[in-house]
Parts: sequence; structure tokens; C-alpha cells
Amino acid sequence: MPRTLIVTNDFPPRRGGIQSFVHGLATRLPPDTVTVYAPAWEGAAAFDAEQRFPVIRHPTSLMLPVPAVARRAAAIAREHGCESVLFGAAAPLGLITPVLRKAGVKRAVAITHGHEAGWAALPGARALLRRIGDEVDVVTYLGEYFRVRLSRVLSPAAAKRMVRLAPGVDMSFFRPGSGGEVRELLGLGDRPIVTCVSRMVPRKGQDTLIRAWSRVRAEVPGAVLLLVGDGPYAPALKRQAHRLGVSGDVVFTGPVPWPELPGYYDAANVFAMPCRTRRAGLDVEGLGMVYLEASATGLPVIGGDSGGAPDAILDGETGYVVRGASTLAARIAELLNDPAKARTMGEKGLAWVDREWSWDLAAARLTALLQP
Repeated sequence: MPRTLIVTNDFPPRRGGIQSFVHGLATRLPPDTVTVYAPAWEGAAAFDAEQRFPVIRHPTSLMLPVPAVARRAAAIAREHGCESVLFGAAAPLGLITPVLRKAGVKRAVAITHGHEAGWAALPGARALLRRIGDEVDVVTYLGEYFRVRLSRVLSPAAAKRMVRLAPGVDMSFFRPGSGGEVRELLGLGDRPIVTCVSRMVPRKGQDTLIRAWSRVRAEVPGAVLLLVGDGPYAPALKRQAHRLGVSGDVVFTGPVPWPELPGYYDAANVFAMPCRTRRAGLDVEGLGMVYLEASATGLPVIGGDSGGAPDAILDGETGYVVRGASTLAARIAELLNDPAKARTMGEKGLAWVDREWSWDLAAARLTALLQP
């Protein structure tokens, strides 16, 4: 196994889906083969001390493909004898690949997530993506939606070298059976619960859930909507719930510590995040790991049709892909009123995640990609 330098703006202790993905990959490579170069972040020193591999921090909270960053990355590669580089996000740091090759790096792999679809829609950014694709050996993609979007802007040769690489789900962490304490803590008893776990931004669709809730409540008396997370859209969502007269049945938990998160999934009967595409295709869902985490907890899932979200749902088997508040409300009511169907979908989702979305599979794919 070659020693790999991971160059990334997205790394804990900063929270986020990309950060979790990159860290999950790093921890599943042999620790004596990994070095990470990432920005400074509050709490980084304590976090880094717990890692089994060296983490070298940039002086600031953002790294751009400027000469100083390229030189530092090259120096780290030389010092640690790195033969491969993994870019936690292809754009924009993949642009420093030529400098790293001069430092002895033989293999370059660039991960894409979802924001690159926005880059692909902008003329200047498209040119940079094409350049990155030609410089690295492999550009990865989460699912078919993004493969198609990105392949259109890459050169034919780079498009042929694209390989799917998606995050895994830790099924020892996300599992059924840990939600009773959350119900008791929140005073929800045996009420039917629909949970959405997500950062509160317009794309995620919490506002659509709130709009749907009057109809859900009419068809499923006592149903409660549990919104887990925080973000800039939270105040507007709270005002919306009050304005629509459903605030008594919508619970905002705020941010939840990571070790407690599985319990908030497991407290629910149904998981729903009706994400949507915004800004003329510039703002789309990358994959939606929350759907897979919910499936691992044994829940039926309801998701939106944005970007790669449908890749995380077997429509009609592990849950439903929906568009609009009316369809969303109907599907939620259907599953809450038919516990046997909900349970069957949850069981299928659990089996699918175990079969297709394990971290072992992701780590094996990455290991093969990093070989010079």
C-alpha cells in the first residue's frame, strides 16, 4: 500500500457530510500509510491528537490552489514519502497536482461530492474542472446523476477514467434499538414520529415538511415532526410552523451531539428529507447519507428528487422519492397508517445498506484506486 497524502479543505473537527466522508476513508486506510494536510479549525489540536495518523494543519481555515499551498503540500509529500495523493474534493485543490507530481507523487485521485455540479454549469468553473480531470488519474463520482453531469465537462479521456466512490455507513453505530430514551427525553411517548436529520438550509426541504404537516396531522392524529439539526434557515422554519398553526406538533431539537444521533433516528417511525434542486441546478443534493443512516436504523425513508438523493433510496422498496408537499403528506400518512408496510421497507433498507453501502466496500475501492 503506497503512502497517501490527503489534501482537503473538508476535515473534522469541522462538521459536515464531506468532512465525515473524507475522515471515514482516512480512518479505514492503514494508519502508517496516511498523512493529512487540512486547514486550521477550532478544536483541531485535540481532534488531531486522537488520530492514528499525522494531521498537518494549514495556518488558515481555507486552502486555495495558490503557490504557497502547493509548495507546502509538495514539501509534506516529500517528507512523508507519499506516492499517492487523494484530494478530499476535486475542486479547486486538484489544480496543484502538477506540483505534487514533481515532488514524487505518482497517483492522484480526486473525489467529487455534489457542489461540482454547480461548477459544471458555470463557464469559467467548467474549464477548471476539465483541467483538474486531465491532471489527475481518477475523478470519482457519487452516483449516476453526477457522473453524467461531470462527464459532459471533462475531456473524453478523463471521463473514461471516472470511478464511483461513495461513503459507507457504520452499521455498528447506526442501528435499530436506541430510540426509547429520546422519546422519553422529548416527552413524545408513543406518538407517531417523522424525523428529519439535516442542516437547516432551503435545499433540504424542512419547509415542505412543515407545509405538509396539517394534512399529515389530519390523517394521522397525534403525529409529530421531529426536526434535528440547526442552520441559518432555522428561524424562518420556526416562524413558518407558527404561522401555519402546527408549531405544537413540530419539535426543533437544535444540534445533537454525534454519539446521540442514532437515537434520534431510531425514535422515529419514518424518516423524511424532501430535498429539492435550487438556483437553476447550481444547488443540488450530493447523495443524502442521512437516508442510508436512517435505513441502517431500520426506517422507511422518504426523499426528494434532487441530484443524487434518489441513489440512496430504492423507490417503492426502501422508501419513496417524492416531489411537492401534497405527495409528501400522502406518503407519510400511508406509512404511519400502515406499520407493517413501513416495517417491511425498513427491513429491506437495512439489508440493502448492509449489502451495498458498507465502509469495507468503500475502503476496498479506494485502496485499489490509490495504487500507482
